[in-house]
Amino acid sequence: MESLQYTLGSEDDRGLRIGMAPAKQGYKLTPHGYKLVRNPGRAWQPPPPVRFYGFPDEVFSYYQNADFLASFTLSLERQFRGLQYLGPLRNRAKRAYTWAGEVPEHVGWTGERAVEALLAAKGREISRGFKKRAVLFPSLVAAWLKQMGLLDSFEARSTGEHRKEYEVVVKTKGSREEVNLTDVGFGISQILPVIVSCFYAAPHTTVLMEQPELHLHPAVQSEMADLFIEAIHAREHGVDRGMQFIIESHSEHFLRRLQRRVAEERLKQDEVALYFCENGVGGSDLKPLMVDLYGNITNWPEGFFGDEMGDLVAMTEAAARRSEPAE
Repeated sequence: MESLQYTLGSEDDRGLRIGMAPAKQGYKLTPHGYKLVRNPGRAWQPPPPVRFYGFPDEVFSYYQNADFLASFTLSLERQFRGLQYLGPLRNRAKRAYTWAGEVPEHVGWTGERAVEALLAAKGREISRGFKKRAVLFPSLVAAWLKQMGLLDSFEARSTGEHRKEYEVVVKTKGSREEVNLTDVGFGISQILPVIVSCFYAAPHTTVLMEQPELHLHPAVQSEMADLFIEAIHAREHGVDRGMQFIIESHSEHFLRRLQRRVAEERLKQDEVALYFCENGVGGSDLKPLMVDLYGNITNWPEGFFGDEMGDLVAMTEAAARRSEPAE
């Protein structure tokens, strides 16, 4: 590791910055905006940082006023504990699930514990926004599946009295008969962990998701944007859940719905940040996309969604050529 640095306050000269960097013998502390006072004794160089973010114990021993540095490390560790991840390919649905009453920490990297989490949260009540009535967790999940036009009903229930085996039964749109979740489209099993994770994760958690739109219809991809908007506005026990989502997506439909909601003022500018990932010489670079009050992106990267206008012009020209009478 070359160096580490923590910043408290602004990054200009008014802020406090302190870190560690390599020196001729070991490492040295690099304070800015704060004077460290050494305890009496011989000069020394501290050993390397702990992991990649922590100050070694010797720093607190040899400086009279460095105890507060431990708070930086502790704060970062709390952030790490508040991270959850859901991958791009979620597990297929099962015909039956075993649940003995345990409460999973999250839905799992591949959504493998989504149904267990749903059952564990069956008594929790979530409000869909400020001054909106709270509903039971399973009802909220079912409501979103219906709002997305995927199902008319959804229920996880025991297969028998005193049994620890559960099945998920659903009614597809327009159907009167209940069927097992495994008997409907693959997309349901992909979106279910996304919905459950949005409201199951503990308050103030940061959830990272890769391509939650995979295997979903374009209309559902648009609705997914509204799902995340509702999730950041959701409340539990009368208090904002304070959720943050970091979404990696290739969906134009998802992005367009976010833009629309900014224009409609259902999503504030400071509640969303958009980035374009571009390959560079030293690796991938994240370039911020600037979104105005009306949802317009003012710095579209070239070829961001392909040459849409060029395709339309080429298609029109081809149609005109084909409609010309043969000579």
